[in-house]
Order: sequence, then C-alpha cells, then structure tokens
Amino acid sequence: MYKRIHNFSAGPAVLPEEVLLEVQEEMLDYRGHGLSVMEMSHRSAPFQEIIDNAVAAVKRIMDLADDYEVLFLQGGASTQFYMIPLNLCPDGEVANYINTGSWAGKALKEAQKMGKKMHVAASSEDKEFTYIPRDFVLSDNPAYLHITTNNTIRGTEYKFDPETGDIPLIADMSSNFMSKPVNFRKYALIYAGAQKNIGPAGVTVVIIRKDIIPRINSGLPTMMSYNTHIEKGSMFNTPPCFAIYVTGKVLKWIENQGGLKAIEQNNIRKAKCIYDILDNSRFYRGTVVREDRSMMNIPFRLPTEELEKKFISESTAQGMLNLKGHRSVGGCRASLYNSLPLKSAQVLAEFMLDFEKKNR
Repeated sequence: MYKRIHNFSAGPAVLPEEVLLEVQEEMLDYRGHGLSVMEMSHRSAPFQEIIDNAVAAVKRIMDLADDYEVLFLQGGASTQFYMIPLNLCPDGEVANYINTGSWAGKALKEAQKMGKKMHVAASSEDKEFTYIPRDFVLSDNPAYLHITTNNTIRGTEYKFDPETGDIPLIADMSSNFMSKPVNFRKYALIYAGAQKNIGPAGVTVVIIRKDIIPRINSGLPTMMSYNTHIEKGSMFNTPPCFAIYVTGKVLKWIENQGGLKAIEQNNIRKAKCIYDILDNSRFYRGTVVREDRSMMNIPFRLPTEELEKKFISESTAQGMLNLKGHRSVGGCRASLYNSLPLKSAQVLAEFMLDFEKKNR
C-alpha cells in the first residue's frame, strides 16, 4: 500500500492519482507493444497516435478550431521568453509587456537582452505586485502585448482578457493553464509549462493562431523558429516523449472531470477553504488585493517569521509539503492546482485554524 502526502508545491506539482496508476500499469508494456513509452521511437505509429491525441484534446478542452497550431516543445516557459520576441518582434516594431511580477519581469528582460525595442505598457511594481493593472498604454508600432495571466510567486491572477484590438495578445499561462474557462480565441499565442496543471516537467505547450504565422521573422536559428516546429508537428528533433504521454493522460482526466467549467468549480471550492480563513483572521494575512487574488497560488503571512517557520515545520510533519513561500518574498504559500484533491485543501484549512488557536 502506498502513502500520498498533501502536495502544495508550486511546481513540479501534484498529478492525478488515477493518471499515475495508469502510467504505472503501462510502464513496462505500453498497450501490448512490449516496451515503455520512454523506450519508444518518436517516429513510431504508437507515439504519433499519442501526440495526435494530445493535440486534439488541447483543442477540444480549449474550444479551439483548426485555426490554431498546438506544439509540445522543450525548454520551459523561460525559452519562450526569448522565442517570442525573436519570432514575433520585427525591426521597427516594439514588444509591449505588462509587468505583474517576477516571471513577467523575466519575460520582458529577455526582449531587452536581445536588443529588441521594448515598452512596459503597465506595471504593478509600485505596490509590490499585489494587484493586476486595469489600464495600459501601448507604444507606437506595437508588435504584440504580452501578459502573465497568473503570478505564481505573488499570487495575483487575471480575471479578464485585455482588449488589444488588432494587436496580437500573447500570454504566459503557465500557472493557471486550463484551470478555468477562458476566451482563448482572444489570444494570438499562449504558452504554458506543463508541470503545474497538466503534466510533468519537461514539456511546454505553445498554442499559435495561424494568422500570425506569416509574421514570424525569417532567417532565425532552426530550433528557435516556430515555423520549424509547426512544419514538423513538434517533432523536428526528439520531443519529450514521456512527458507528452503523461500530459495526454492528464488532458483526458480533465475531460473526464467535466471539462474546464467543472475544473473551475472545484478550484473555487479549494481556494475558498483557505481564503475564508485569511478573510476572517487577525493572525493570518493575505498579501494580494481581493479582486485579483489567484485560485492557484495563495501566499500569506503570519505575525512573525518565527511563527512562519514553526507553521511550515509542523505542517510538514503532518504530511503537508511545500508550504514555504518563494525565497524572493518569504512567508507561506499554498498552491492549489487542478490535481490537488479538495481533501488536501480541507486538511490545510483545519491545520491553519488549529495552529492559530495554539499560537495567537
């Protein structure tokens, strides 16, 4: 008999138990082929079926038609930080960014490093990234507007889609990807590291609307051009086969739960367990304005750093792991991604109430 802990990690994150058991069952012999997916040629018919099914599942779940390409790439969201300006910001145009925290800041810095003209259209740095800016001002000749829809470290989340007219809207959705219904068709390009909501570390989903493909700059290094991966169906070189395989199973799990509407309702219930405590406590303190707080990542503080250390130590001893806040901001943080069971959020809430009674 195995033991499962309550995993509040910001990533790599918890995966559905059903998926892990299915992967375990197929580990040595994938569907009678006599080998593991980890040993399988990416040029084989069985793996082509795996990746085709994953692409189709992404489009079904997100309600996307054939006017979008779905890629499974390597290098994480951090590689997309420079692939986007490299591909989609030609000379004479300006890469526009809304800066809402650490990862948004890293994305815009990559554009600067490459010598691209870059403009910060809005920023929440003035209040330590505790809110999402409502207004923004684009530069002249904008190539695109880039946003980060959920901020893993600071715990803010977009609850609306910025209106950009004909200017391509690009989003890093890594930490709230497929956590709720979104009008995905408003976006020209979406990217997300799989390791938070839809799979294991090692694969990044990139979704590109076909009408911006002609805008892709020419003469780029082969592996850095989106055209390379579009033309070869994500298999110009060996893709992260096993990560794609597991991601495909998580996508099927999402559909079996009832799709994004059902996923969202469960995520709301989990977040409410924690936010109800923060809203009614003088012991715990949330760090984000209420209207912009994330369902995925909930940072909070206790009265002293000593109590925070004690909280983390005692929660760990009781099987609740990875509640320490990011090293850049300190405090505590609970990440409640799609696959985290509701029971885990309830156990944490009960612990928080008990800890407050004993330490206030």
